[in-house]
Amino acid sequence: MEQETIAAVVARALAEDLGDEGDVTAQAVVPAGARARARILQKQPGVLFGLDAAAEAFAQCGADNFDRLVVESQWRSAVPVEVAVVTGPARALLAAERTALNLLCHLSGIATLTARYVEAAQARGRATVLDTRKTLPGLRALEKAAVVAGGGANHRMGLYDAILIKENHAAIAGGVGAAVRACRAARPDLPIEVECRDAAEVAEGIAAEADRLLLDNMTTDELRAAVEARDRARGETGRAPELEASGGVTLETIGAISATGVDYVSVGALTHSAPALDLSMLLEPA
Repeated sequence: MEQETIAAVVARALAEDLGDEGDVTAQAVVPAGARARARILQKQPGVLFGLDAAAEAFAQCGADNFDRLVVESQWRSAVPVEVAVVTGPARALLAAERTALNLLCHLSGIATLTARYVEAAQARGRATVLDTRKTLPGLRALEKAAVVAGGGANHRMGLYDAILIKENHAAIAGGVGAAVRACRAARPDLPIEVECRDAAEVAEGIAAEADRLLLDNMTTDELRAAVEARDRARGETGRAPELEASGGVTLETIGAISATGVDYVSVGALTHSAPALDLSMLLEPA
């Protein structure tokens, strides 16, 4: 993830919090020359992610040093544990505290939930866990980076970098096969995925040579049938689409879904429903 992206997100978040007046509480009670040391603690087991964003928040507020004490993107069970120490003007540390922790807790929560889904999927199959576009506006790049930190992989970043033909697209185009052919003619440079709701649409998608089929809200029996159809096509023609299961996936169901033999399972909950990981900051005079 580019530092420019992180810096822009942090700048917007700080502007929202500090407004035109700044931290009026700290200005009233903290001497201008006071210096401090802040310890950031991970208090809950999980995958820490977001130290770059936290460091940027402190830097933009005028902190001197942000020292990382642990490696990100690893499951950590021994908590509480110090994950970073920040030093600098006390007012700077207080101004950055909430923005830094908001980003760190949120991104760590996504990484942690992703790690749980990956573990559950790999316990019974080999499906790769994917995110979706169900992200908070303005935070997509950071949230998708957090998914990768948790062991998942990114789906398309937006509407611009891959084709995903959904039910409404196919209805207007005249069916799954027609929609795939139209997209292939218009953008042969982009991968094409098409949503399939039943066996007939799976057959259409395979025949149209889509790159991937999105198997929407199918039962495990239907998923296994789609895998068998795909494998038959591969044996007959030497090529066949990847298969992605999607729709209402939970930690309780992803293992059985992965066991059907699909290549991917996309999970909107990774970004739209991940609970924040518990972290806090303790400040002491330097």
